[in-house]
Amino acid sequence: MQQTIELQVQEDFLDRLATTRPVQALAELIWNALDADAKHVRVEFDHDPSGLLQAIRVKDDGYGIAYDDAPTVFRKLGGSWKRERKRTRFENRVLHGEEGKGRFRALALGRVADWHVRIPSTADPAGPHVEYTVTIIRDRPGQATISDLQPASGAVQRGVEVVVSELFKQWQIEDSEEVLNELTEIFALYLTDYRSIQLTIGSRRVDAAGEIARRDQFQLNPVGVAGSPWVQLDVIEWKTEKDRALHLCNESGFPLSRLAPGVVAPGFSFAAYLKSPYITQLNEDNLLGVAEMVPELNTAVQEAREKLREHFRSRAADRVKDLVQVWKSEHVYPYEEEPKTAVEQVQRQVFDVVAVSVATALPEIQTSEQRTRRFQFRMLRQAIERSPEDLQLIINEVLQLPQKKREDLAQLLQKTSLAKIISAAKLVADRLEFLDALEAMLFRVDLKATFKERKQLHRLLETNTWLFGEEFALTVSDRSLTEVLRKHRDAHNKMSNILIDDEPVRRPDGSPKGRRRGIVDLVLSRRIPTPYPTELHHLVIELKAPKKPLAAEDTQQIKSYAYAVSRDERFKGLATRWQFCLVGNDLSEFVERELDNDLSRGVLQQTTDGMTISVRRWSELIQEARGRLEFVQRELNYEVNRDQALERLRTTYAHILGDIEPAEVGVPQEAGDEEEIEDEESSDPAEAVGG
Repeated sequence: MQQTIELQVQEDFLDRLATTRPVQALAELIWNALDADAKHVRVEFDHDPSGLLQAIRVKDDGYGIAYDDAPTVFRKLGGSWKRERKRTRFENRVLHGEEGKGRFRALALGRVADWHVRIPSTADPAGPHVEYTVTIIRDRPGQATISDLQPASGAVQRGVEVVVSELFKQWQIEDSEEVLNELTEIFALYLTDYRSIQLTIGSRRVDAAGEIARRDQFQLNPVGVAGSPWVQLDVIEWKTEKDRALHLCNESGFPLSRLAPGVVAPGFSFAAYLKSPYITQLNEDNLLGVAEMVPELNTAVQEAREKLREHFRSRAADRVKDLVQVWKSEHVYPYEEEPKTAVEQVQRQVFDVVAVSVATALPEIQTSEQRTRRFQFRMLRQAIERSPEDLQLIINEVLQLPQKKREDLAQLLQKTSLAKIISAAKLVADRLEFLDALEAMLFRVDLKATFKERKQLHRLLETNTWLFGEEFALTVSDRSLTEVLRKHRDAHNKMSNILIDDEPVRRPDGSPKGRRRGIVDLVLSRRIPTPYPTELHHLVIELKAPKKPLAAEDTQQIKSYAYAVSRDERFKGLATRWQFCLVGNDLSEFVERELDNDLSRGVLQQTTDGMTISVRRWSELIQEARGRLEFVQRELNYEVNRDQALERLRTTYAHILGDIEPAEVGVPQEAGDEEEIEDEESSDPAEAVGG
């Protein structure tokens, strides 16, 4: 008859157990199977027709739980037979669990956990089997239901199958390299000591022994007062890349808590296991979660870390000696004579360490042809001797890449060159620096006072038109409206018959006779992808110095340019979009009122024939440009230093910026700084016809 038993524990204690990380919960279910002397443990995943994860199953071929023992086993967290034993009943293996906590951690994965137990009905293991089920539900953690005992169906095989269903999340366990690596770390010592055990996660076997390159063991000082428990440190070096960790373990080597190793060991992938009965006691007292507050444990951890540093220094030295000797015997080592000076000795040592690190991280070097390796080592020697700082930075970045990132880089290099990857990343970095430096030049009071519009701002933007959009290309800079139309004519393949004569395009704004031939700052163009091959989009930009807000005369000027083009009969009716844009730091109240209309933000005027007149602040343009670069910047994790950006701008554009220095605030400008009147109209008669 089915029975319900009350669990003699507090509900909040079960709640804490049920909030375990998924990998830890899975590990506890596996440990329970191994403590039952299972030789084969398999984790399987059930999916619905759409592919969603429905249940997680942990199957084993262990000895299970006798039906009469089930109420006692599930009723109490402590006091089980594991308390009186340190080894399993049948295979004499070391035991992991003592308090029965592991089975309740299944509730961290899903709402319902069922233990389907199958055991022999007689002393003969080959005879008939019986089975029963124990169920615990997350909503009622203080109860367990035990079904009736009944004859087993199907094949005769003892064992337990734990099924966790009604999962809380779509756990990423089945195909996760991270999960497999963590489980390999957790079970490494156990699976190495008991080679006959097979642990499988989905379709992949946890092959801890096959992953281990080397294992070392060290005795450390006992913790606490004299006669306190012993402390031992086991160090495993992996053959493949894995996260480094320092595990706090009970005396049998079962990980109970995980710390950062606190050790720099280039070229080594390892896990360390600090074992002691003292750690077992701290775990029973629930003190491992506050390990940093336990002085004796802190002392042991610090000693373990120092032992790891000492160990890997020795391992690195041995690795260098062994590989260097191999290279010498193969005649690929780039030095023939022994070092004669202290400087040569240091260079030789640096080469050995760097070369070994490279060869360890890139094993294909060791399998390449002798001639290739000799050449590579000679180039490496020259790089070390001529530019050691750059080489160290580059090599460190490459060697510290996780295995997955190195594989991604290798696949990417099959599609493009490293030079192009670097160029693309540098392009984004340079543009971000340019934006920061330009922003400082435009808005810092001490800089904008000496930042000239024509001679500096204009020329900077000629080579950085991407600021206004990647789709545009510079077609005209600082030329007359007549030249703008010439370039427009040339951009249309079917307009070569249009004559642009010597009569200049004039501004209909009532300007004095000598100043009616407008000189525009920048004209950017793009061909619009439409069924009409001659349709173009021109962006005409009028720049103003950052020293004063845009005023009425400025908007009047940009309007006059627009009207001059739109009224010119030589280009009426053509499939062209004209956008005239006035750009400055800030707007006067008059311009703000002009923009207070029903048009899009920043638009002064818009006509039905495709012409737009707008006013933009530099802050808006810079922010939009940053937005286009934001995704790549985030992936590069690139931070801009404004002082460095300014210095680089001065260096890169020294021919434009000259010796520009911050000005004292409030100091009057020298004669010649105001360029607007002089530059608005060229004094060169040839420029009236495009020069």
